[in-house]
Amino acid sequence: MSTASPDSTRRTVLVTGAGRRLGREIALALAAGGWQVAVHYRNSRADAEKTVADCAALSGDSALFEADLEDEQVTRALLPRVAARFRSVDAVVHSAALFEHDDAASFSYALMERHARSNTGAAILLAQALHDHLARRDAQGAVVHLLDQKLWNPNPDFLSYTLSKAALEAATPMLALALAPRVRVVGVAPGLTLPSHMLDDDKFAQLHKLSPLGRSSTPADVVATVKFALENGSITGTTLLVDGGQHLMKFERDFSLM
Repeated sequence: MSTASPDSTRRTVLVTGAGRRLGREIALALAAGGWQVAVHYRNSRADAEKTVADCAALSGDSALFEADLEDEQVTRALLPRVAARFRSVDAVVHSAALFEHDDAASFSYALMERHARSNTGAAILLAQALHDHLARRDAQGAVVHLLDQKLWNPNPDFLSYTLSKAALEAATPMLALALAPRVRVVGVAPGLTLPSHMLDDDKFAQLHKLSPLGRSSTPADVVATVKFALENGSITGTTLLVDGGQHLMKFERDFSLM
């Protein structure tokens, strides 16, 4: 699914996991800011199609890209597919994430590898692909990785997920050095931002208040920070925590299990 015709004079961004939740909010906000948006999804095609239609209504062009980010060859092909459709790509926002529960007792190599492929490896491959694409154009761009406040406030839940995000946080300055000056690489780490199937609305509202500021991040907070990271040409190799200070507090369990 695609709309309109690409405009090579406008900026194009690939947003992974853009069918739902924060990925969708980021895609819509960037479209509203004039970006052409490549909407990536894995399973949620109907949701992703709606995101494409909504982005197109805001920016004039958007297109849909299915890819299983656990598959290395599929991931390597994703950004070239976007570039072929839009003629150029200027940024990647890696919002897609596998989030399956395990802990020390249930840990397995298999689940650790799945999280590492989707959450860490895919982000690195997409950053590398953007660098190569921009080098051919003699242009500059940016990558934003969505991380998690729990990296600064660890608990024993979601062990493989946390390891994969910790690896991506460590990769952020490494990639910033390796890909400079062509590509800036920035992390954005939200706190508890949206309800989920593991948290009803009342419980979410209660937990959202658990921070020094009396509120954690909202989708609008996270979106504003992603836009700031993409547009501020002096920021690279660091992570911006957007969580109302939740990383400063100690939580014994993951929010979803409290």
